[in-house]
Amino acid sequence: MGKATGFMEIEREETIERDPNERIKDWKEYSTPFSDDMMKRQGARCMDCGTPFCHIGMEIDGATSGCPVYNLIPEWNDLVYKEQWKEALDRLLKTNNFPEFTGRVCPAPCEGSCTVAISEPAVAIKNIEQAIIDKGFEEGWITPRIPQIRTGKKIAIIGSGPAGLAAADQLNQAGHTVTVYEKADRAGGLLTYGIPNMKLDKDVVARRVKLLEDEGVNFIVNTEIGKDVTGDELKNSNDAVILCTGAQKHRNLPIEGREAKGIHYAMDYLTISTKNLLDKKINNEGLDAAGKDVIVIGGGDTGADCIATALRQGAKSITQFGKHPQLPVKRGSENMWPAYPQVFSLEYAHKEAKAKFGEDVRQYSIQTKKFVMDENGELESLHTIEMKKTRDENGIFVFEEIPGTEKVWPAQLVFIAIGFEGAEDAIIKEFSVSATSKKIDAEYGDFRTNVDGVFAAGDSRRGQSLIVWAINEGREVAHQVDGYLMGESALPSVVNA
Repeated sequence: MGKATGFMEIEREETIERDPNERIKDWKEYSTPFSDDMMKRQGARCMDCGTPFCHIGMEIDGATSGCPVYNLIPEWNDLVYKEQWKEALDRLLKTNNFPEFTGRVCPAPCEGSCTVAISEPAVAIKNIEQAIIDKGFEEGWITPRIPQIRTGKKIAIIGSGPAGLAAADQLNQAGHTVTVYEKADRAGGLLTYGIPNMKLDKDVVARRVKLLEDEGVNFIVNTEIGKDVTGDELKNSNDAVILCTGAQKHRNLPIEGREAKGIHYAMDYLTISTKNLLDKKINNEGLDAAGKDVIVIGGGDTGADCIATALRQGAKSITQFGKHPQLPVKRGSENMWPAYPQVFSLEYAHKEAKAKFGEDVRQYSIQTKKFVMDENGELESLHTIEMKKTRDENGIFVFEEIPGTEKVWPAQLVFIAIGFEGAEDAIIKEFSVSATSKKIDAEYGDFRTNVDGVFAAGDSRRGQSLIVWAINEGREVAHQVDGYLMGESALPSVVNA
């Protein structure tokens, strides 16, 4: 695929980003559009590798390797190289309902499994994917696909994140009447309120929701299940219900001083900040970082998004704590291809913080011991200790405190970004579905819960995961629900092929 010798002749070109010192002054996307010539060159690097590991879509050592929606990556890389953009778009949309989302925010496990990446930088798969879908919208190739026949079957989907939207898209195209319920005031779930605008412009999300509406999907927002409408009402008025509420139950940090004012969950901060941006108002409910010493506890993408948001609000200082040691610059012997590369990198937020403060704001192997508040209950500092990561006699990693490494950090605002436990208790109880460790019990590939006619997919079922896995599950649960309603399904399914 691509040019036979392209991977030997052409170097990888990275995303062209706006200057960090300039982009932190606004909330626009931090990258710039890709040129056709640049994407043609990058498509040419896709080699005829025989077995394209880029779309194996499996987990190796607990991390995703290859594309979970099994994108036909070599095919559309080749078509972009040949400048056959519309044909490339057709190939892309065969497997991915929302390339405009994954092309912007997916961590690209496909690139970690790219055959070129064995010895050279991977093909720029993620950038090519975004370029294809963006061109599709720009050229007017993407128009509403309105089903010609309706089956008379009604389906309620709870949650409008990527899993819910993918399921809605598939089932609507199968001719069913689909209604998506969202408790927030805008559809999109974490695509809207969990990812900052500079990473995923909300106009991109709204454009897709509007397209789904034009195709016949019904959206009901500002509606909380169990409060505004009951689970029984939805089960009685629909032929099937799909729970796609995500993993919204935060992991807490129950240590001394946790009750201090100024300690918040990261997702609450991101949600309020994005809502204020969209509503064009300032009502941060005490969550404005302006002039404050900010500490983010948690080393993942959500924590990085908090850094980028706090920078734009004018934080005095920002520090991010991670409990693990700094990753190596190159793959270690225990992290061989095609596993996801566990290597050091600077995300967009870290580049911005380094430009602003002159150094990387991340601190590694750190554990927070306690929070300290003033006489008014306001957070003023936190205490930490450094940790050593070792293996015990059973070969299991353990963390040990290093005596004498205690430190006090000034802080008036702390964001807890250590992940999510699973689905919220309320939705589990409302539908009387069984759950294990906050994850709704529904086998992958079947997606049925213990309640007849009620299915579950996405993070509410599998736990906190990637957007691309949510799309995978949305597509697969749609196949199962369609078969449940009609006796058999013509919708695509990799699991049930």
